[in-house]
Amino acid sequence: MRELIDALVRSAEREGMELYGVHVYRRGAEPVERRLRSDDRIDLRSVSKTFTSVALGIAEAEGRLALDDPALEYYPELAGSAAPGLDQVTLRHLLTMTSGSPHSWSAYEPVLVADLAADFFATPLAHEPGTHFSYTGIGPYIAARALRAATGANVRDYLVSRLFTPLAIHNPQWHTCPLGHPVAESALHLTTSELARFGRLLLDEGRHEGRQLIPAEYCARIATETVPTVEDPTYQGFRLSDSYGLGVWCTPGEKTYKMAGRYGQLCIIAPDKEAVVTVTGHVEGNTGPHPVSITTLIDQEIVDRL
Repeated sequence: MRELIDALVRSAEREGMELYGVHVYRRGAEPVERRLRSDDRIDLRSVSKTFTSVALGIAEAEGRLALDDPALEYYPELAGSAAPGLDQVTLRHLLTMTSGSPHSWSAYEPVLVADLAADFFATPLAHEPGTHFSYTGIGPYIAARALRAATGANVRDYLVSRLFTPLAIHNPQWHTCPLGHPVAESALHLTTSELARFGRLLLDEGRHEGRQLIPAEYCARIATETVPTVEDPTYQGFRLSDSYGLGVWCTPGEKTYKMAGRYGQLCIIAPDKEAVVTVTGHVEGNTGPHPVSITTLIDQEIVDRL
């Protein structure tokens, strides 16, 4: 596997891409990691969305909530100011980016309103919930605050005993909004190997050292309960593949799925190959003579050759 990692690093360098770390795990073998800079925790960007999804999946198994619950049920104080139709938006819609709302906040934009949740629910829908994919950070943020209402713990604290500590991920930092809620859609900081352990947990159907940390059923649902991302020809937003699941990118007919964050934060789960490939870096763009994406390079140099 080390030669595959070396091939990826060489290809990335030719394309002007800066990688921080590459970690490859294949069931039955010791993981192999190559560092290209110090092993610091970095912002996983939108990979954070998968952690938020998993938190809701665990809470659902505990009977605290259900993905098909209307999100507004967890914000009763906002029911009177909600725009028509917002009572039909479910937690599932929020995780799959199909709420129908035109609200497009992300964690790297200033918060210009007193309460993002109030602003979201007051914004009139542009589409019927469940019919239109639009990639945005507001959905996971609203879903994570619903988790707090259901469990009494924010998404970071909820996962500490259930996921982070068992995986030896100690005191992870997750940036918060001005009201103190983890932004949920992004800004979770982990090392390459810590993210790789989470990816391996999904590959192993939620089981780690004899403990079922994530319900096996939810691990199966993450990449099978999907929505199409191409049904609207006018959609100009971010789209990595033709389907989006519960916080991951999928391709119809394939079992491999991806957690993906801006600037090259990637964790690819390949059940057919019993493998997980994790990459962190700072990829501004494609500057080589024949530009390709970092995801394409990872597929070509590692995933397809495992």
